[in-house]
Amino acid sequence: MTASAARVLVVDDNQLNLDLARYVLEAGGFVVDEALTVEEAWARLRAARPAIVLVDIQLPGTDGLSLVRALKVTPGLDDVPVIAFTAYAMQGDEQRFRAAGCDGYLAKPIDVHSFAASVRSYLRT
Repeated sequence: MTASAARVLVVDDNQLNLDLARYVLEAGGFVVDEALTVEEAWARLRAARPAIVLVDIQLPGTDGLSLVRALKVTPGLDDVPVIAFTAYAMQGDEQRFRAAGCDGYLAKPIDVHSFAASVRSYLRT
């Protein structure tokens, strides 16, 4: 799979955020799956292995960091880069996300001009 055709799973409970991320990522050459909840995310993960996962930290029910921790111990998914995708921007948050297993951090609101390239920079070759 080339980076330009990489599958990305975006997990966010805000449909507008999902729509914008999908639009920008598809324009950037990605195949996009989306989930509004952790349960939907697991269904998408069972259906197709993504090249990268973007996870909102504040999700209803199970939070995003719980999903990150679970992904990092799931055989077959433990090597998928997982990026915190959140509006949190407080000092220390990025360290907290990385301690939970996140491979990086992308802030919301997204910059539509650089978002796809930022996501691509986290792909493993």
